[in-house]
Amino acid sequence: MIPWLEASTPFPDVSTALTDEDGAPGLLAAGGDLSPKRLLEAYRHGIFPWYSEGQPILWWSTDPRMVLFTKHFVISHSLRKTLKKVHKSMHSDRRWEIRFNTAFQQVMLACAAPRKEGAGTWISDDIIQGYSELHRRGYAHSSELWFDNQLVGAAYGVSIGRMFYGESMFARVPDASKVALAYLVHFLQAHGVAMIDCQQETSHLASLGAAPIPRAEFIRLLREAIAQPQIQAWQPLDIF
Repeated sequence: MIPWLEASTPFPDVSTALTDEDGAPGLLAAGGDLSPKRLLEAYRHGIFPWYSEGQPILWWSTDPRMVLFTKHFVISHSLRKTLKKVHKSMHSDRRWEIRFNTAFQQVMLACAAPRKEGAGTWISDDIIQGYSELHRRGYAHSSELWFDNQLVGAAYGVSIGRMFYGESMFARVPDASKVALAYLVHFLQAHGVAMIDCQQETSHLASLGAAPIPRAEFIRLLREAIAQPQIQAWQPLDIF
């Protein structure tokens, strides 16, 4: 049975998370809240919330852990062509723009919207409220792609020290989320962020260069990263 978190209950050690043999591998605890204090404590220990509407808050620490080392980010031939188009426009007619942190809650709402296959996402109203508060406190950030002043794609996540935790992306035009992610990865690498936490394995993340590593290695690298100074100025950098 997994532990139940009351308001003041600390997280259990991540080594106690369920395994494949137990079912729900990586499930660590349930309950608690989504206050900034609780969320930051979770991320600092390699723990993240993930649950469906109607469930209690479920906290996870997966093993292995899917991560994207920023130097391994894969820019495909088609994405590179799109990036060059966006870059050219940013320096001429400005129909395409990359912005950071100008519409954080709008990004979250777009990520929470039903996908083409008809299903919603795990991003509930409580999740949006919790992460929007982290954004107001300078810990959650969005990388946004705009076309003709309309938000067409974005990626968002949490930043602590020199560690970034990717949460979700959305696209309304082809490659839009990948463009936003590419600018985010470039910015993070320029600021000494070596690793992005991707939490769970998917083929999409693997195609971008992410790969699983043992949780123990992830926690070691995480502790080193969060001990570094917080990034202060969030402004997109030219990729080309």
